[in-house]
Amino acid sequence: MITAPDDLRVRLTGLTSKVLVAQASVLRARPGSDQVRHATKTAIITLARRVQAINAEIAVLDRHIDTLVRATAPGLAAVYGVGADTAAILLVAAGDNATRIHSQAAWAHLCGVAPMPAGSGKTNGRHRPNPGGNRQASYALWRIVLTRLGQGEPRTVAYMQRRLAAGRTKPEIIRALKRYVAREIYQQLPG
Repeated sequence: MITAPDDLRVRLTGLTSKVLVAQASVLRARPGSDQVRHATKTAIITLARRVQAINAEIAVLDRHIDTLVRATAPGLAAVYGVGADTAAILLVAAGDNATRIHSQAAWAHLCGVAPMPAGSGKTNGRHRPNPGGNRQASYALWRIVLTRLGQGEPRTVAYMQRRLAAGRTKPEIIRALKRYVAREIYQQLPG
């Protein structure tokens, strides 16, 4: 859009992505005396229609993922803050043989959210995130925690306030919340 002719740029500037794609897809590229304008319109139309096609494909795949998640672990989708994509990430982390994950602690290690002591010398009681584990699963747990905090889920917000008042930092609190969410997710894994 930056190098499009002035009238096209003015017409399509300042629109939301959805409206831009919709308006760009219905443009008409009529051959005329200005070949640059025709080529620019053709490119804009082609790209907008491709975006629409990709969005339609994404919607179909999202429905398939949702169906598979609900069939595999119906309780997982019911956990507050867990959507189909997040549930799919966690199910992939658990693998085909979820029974190999014998405890909540094993699941936490697999997700990379098991606490590791970070104290040295005279400092005790501090923990740091586990650098190992499945990074996608850790990210999924982080998304769940942030969703809960952002939507004001009462237990999560109350925990955050309590721990902030006790002098903990937000990263420490989020790490602990990820561990709590991992425990909750473990109960819903198939197997």
